[in-house]
Amino acid sequence: MKLRVATYNIHKGVTSFAGRPRILALKQALAQLDPDILFLQEVQGRHDSNALRHASNWPQQGQHEYLAGDTHHAAYGMNAVYDHGHHGNALISRFEIASIRNQDVSDHAYESRGILHCVVPIEGVEVHCYVIHLGLFAGGRRRQIDALIQAVSTSSPPDAPLLIAGDFNDWTNQLSRTLYQNLGVTEVFDQPQPNARGVMHGLRRLGGLSAPIRPARTFPAMMPWLRLDRIYVRGFRVEMAEVLKDGPWARLSDHAPIVTELQLA
Repeated sequence: MKLRVATYNIHKGVTSFAGRPRILALKQALAQLDPDILFLQEVQGRHDSNALRHASNWPQQGQHEYLAGDTHHAAYGMNAVYDHGHHGNALISRFEIASIRNQDVSDHAYESRGILHCVVPIEGVEVHCYVIHLGLFAGGRRRQIDALIQAVSTSSPPDAPLLIAGDFNDWTNQLSRTLYQNLGVTEVFDQPQPNARGVMHGLRRLGGLSAPIRPARTFPAMMPWLRLDRIYVRGFRVEMAEVLKDGPWARLSDHAPIVTELQLA
């Protein structure tokens, strides 16, 4: 079974500057991307101010429901709540979502964070999906990763296929080794991609050296430099992984999405 999986921080469906709506264009772009399972962060479940200000360019339902449309199922984990609305993580799936659980892992009062856990049955196999958006401070991220490891260990069988994806804010890649050791996952860019190019890549191949393991650059979208977004997998073979940074993707959000094609092992 081949799956097309993507992760994307959509910045609440508005531009970084002036807060202009991008949610309609986001839906069109994601429809062309056509993922089977989509991990989303900074999803606006409700925003009364934007709904009034941009009445003709703002959906009546939550962004997760709007982006799912009639073809996909949606789950939403509300994390940050304020006077005029709320936002959080979401999972959009072509397959039915059997169960949904949202766990609060906020490390302090100024950042509301959560882990959204969804079980998605695919051809008789339960795939456990965890959508995550870690905090901005290193100490908090370490504690949130510990909470993620505990959540995965207690809510899914040890041999269950896993998809863990989102915005990890881990630009120095300090957390991957902990996940590898405790959960037996790999990141989709761990393996050299078939289309990898460049002088250094060629020299490594001639010298019989493997490519260094580095997550992809995804932020800022217009010129990705920081390695913030990840897709970790267990029980899947990675056939392709790519950062989408050209065309509309450079201006729809402040992050660039990652898309990968996986084969269920």
